[in-house]
Amino acid sequence: MFKFALGLSTAPIFIAQLVTPTRFFLELAGIPDVYVFLIGLLWLTLICSVYWAKKLVDYESPHLALLCCLLIFSPISRVPVFILWWITNKWEIGTHYDIFDTWTQALIGQLFYGSLIQVVPGFIVGSITIAVLRLTAE
Repeated sequence: MFKFALGLSTAPIFIAQLVTPTRFFLELAGIPDVYVFLIGLLWLTLICSVYWAKKLVDYESPHLALLCCLLIFSPISRVPVFILWWITNKWEIGTHYDIFDTWTQALIGQLFYGSLIQVVPGFIVGSITIAVLRLTAE
């Protein structure tokens, strides 16, 4: 199951590696927050959860596979956020990434808590999608 989930997560992970720097540079360019907010990992996670649900609906354990996809995707997608925290903090750039004071806070906040904020809603949206797809298939 891990290999299957990793295969499903590869393209979204690649996209996530582009989303965060894009958001960072748009913020630095002075684009209003209301537009920059629309480019983010949570939105990407929710879209991916629907995608994964469609791929997994006929899988033996779709919810477990969905959770596996999310647990692979979320922490890896947060790595650029951690790197941009470090860049923002080191050079005092002043972006929204500069919310932690120490490495420990940033690691826990970005990689653990940030991942949790992606996994929980992603799992809910994916599970609802699986249920709807199964109901409409009957």
